[in-house]
Amino acid sequence: MSKIFPNLPVPDAAGIGLRSRHISDMISRRPSAGWLEVHAENYMGDSAAVDALEKLRETYPLSVHGVGLSLGSASGLDRDHLERLRSVCIRFQPALVSEHLAWSVADGAYLNDLLPLRYDDDALDSVAANVDQLQDRLQRRVFIENLSAYIAFANSTMTEAQFLAELVKRTGCGLLLDVNNVYVSACNLDFDAKAFIDDLPADAIGEIHLAGHAVNEVEGDIVLIDDHGSRVPPAVWSLYAHVLRKIGPRPTLIEWDTEVPALDVLLGEAMWADMMAASIDFEKRGPPQIAQQPDRRFHGIELFSTSNLARGAMPAISALTTITPSVFASNSVTRRARYAA
Repeated sequence: MSKIFPNLPVPDAAGIGLRSRHISDMISRRPSAGWLEVHAENYMGDSAAVDALEKLRETYPLSVHGVGLSLGSASGLDRDHLERLRSVCIRFQPALVSEHLAWSVADGAYLNDLLPLRYDDDALDSVAANVDQLQDRLQRRVFIENLSAYIAFANSTMTEAQFLAELVKRTGCGLLLDVNNVYVSACNLDFDAKAFIDDLPADAIGEIHLAGHAVNEVEGDIVLIDDHGSRVPPAVWSLYAHVLRKIGPRPTLIEWDTEVPALDVLLGEAMWADMMAASIDFEKRGPPQIAQQPDRRFHGIELFSTSNLARGAMPAISALTTITPSVFASNSVTRRARYAA
């Protein structure tokens, strides 16, 4: 019989991905974190990690993130995998469930990667049918994540953002906006990251991911690799600020899957995300109106002069939100494909 957990919605605040090296620390300290996210495939059997998650689920809101369902498979979903995912959701009663706009299974062979689709009507039919099946089986709305990409199909008839917007219309699914993935893909494939975000239906975005990436240079060509192995870089924070200004705060996850640091480093990144959200909210509300005359003792002293501060942003955050992401405009997709392979 499944245990009944408290009904804890995932708040519009920053959470962290639960990693094995942090589990004992999380259980003993119960540090402040908005929520936790786990990869579904790590909790499909019985293990000490599953028992630990049951303890943590008593305290923290939970998001379950699938990485192996292969929603882009033209042959449909693996029913056994879908049932295992359903069992995880029944057992832990997460507030959010998400998967990727990708494929990783073909002719019974499983590939250890999340691969991009050709964005056209045929692929949309296949993915929409798979998302319908997924949501029907789980009896809930599922959030679909955009992919980090290193190559693009020459005969796609729509962008990934347009594809996701159509998928929302057809299935009623939600979107998980991975800001780092947008930045990585935009640099690798040379498109406008902000325009990609602006093309998504804002109301459908129910979760955000932030992470670090590796920058590789080969013979003067730059390829960004989505390795989740470092702090969120300034350019991704800047793009996150654009998202916050456009759609407001959402549940935001700090992902860190390789070279995993101490728990306090991860929590510090989450705190930074919360501070940025608070700063943008402060900026949107504007500075308080002061009715009385200014204190003339400080006449002539200019404390700050940046444009963001003039709009009311907190000083420490305003510097990051004005960073312009670099663009590797001279990159050749053909060369990138060769190096990424």
